[in-house]
Amino acid sequence: MSATTITIHNTGNPASSAANERAWLTNPTNARQASFHIVVDEKEAVECLPLNENAWHSGDGSAAKSGNRTSIGVEICESGNYAKTLDNAAALVASMLKERGWGTERLRRHYDWSGKICPRLMYDSGKWTGWTAFKALVQAHMNEGGDELSVDKASIVINGCKARDGVIIDGSVYVPLREVAEKLGAAIAWDNVTKTASVTIKGAK
Repeated sequence: MSATTITIHNTGNPASSAANERAWLTNPTNARQASFHIVVDEKEAVECLPLNENAWHSGDGSAAKSGNRTSIGVEICESGNYAKTLDNAAALVASMLKERGWGTERLRRHYDWSGKICPRLMYDSGKWTGWTAFKALVQAHMNEGGDELSVDKASIVINGCKARDGVIIDGSVYVPLREVAEKLGAAIAWDNVTKTASVTIKGAK
């Protein structure tokens, strides 16, 4: 396969790690014809197939221009600290884009190929706000290192200290929530059931 895009998925399994998802591919009881290239969780990324080999992840058949034939499939786990997992996935995807000289316009959802609601945790009742935020996080990682990229950036200053740049998309500024919270001395938590990120500042009412 000579990939032209990278396709993002959620695993659909709130209790499974990257290692477990990799093991599922070769489990003798698994009779499904499905596969993916990379799976990411809060601790690691596991490459399951060579990135120049077809994987069956897009649900759109085997035509020459199908996602299965042209796109690298990246699965994002839903278990554990999902905010950390998302940041790990965004960092990985950013490095893959930069290696290839691509921008975030090369990113695809599983939904773009076959209409399946995936990555499901980015769906937000059809508004896909999670997808927009994920692309912004990828772009923020791509901005690191001083590369000259065609993107509107926002300088972020917290209590007089410079933080990682945010990005401006459609008039809104997207920032890395974990970094902002930590610089404010706040605790951040992710509720994987309600898909809610909570920031708590000590002493605040």
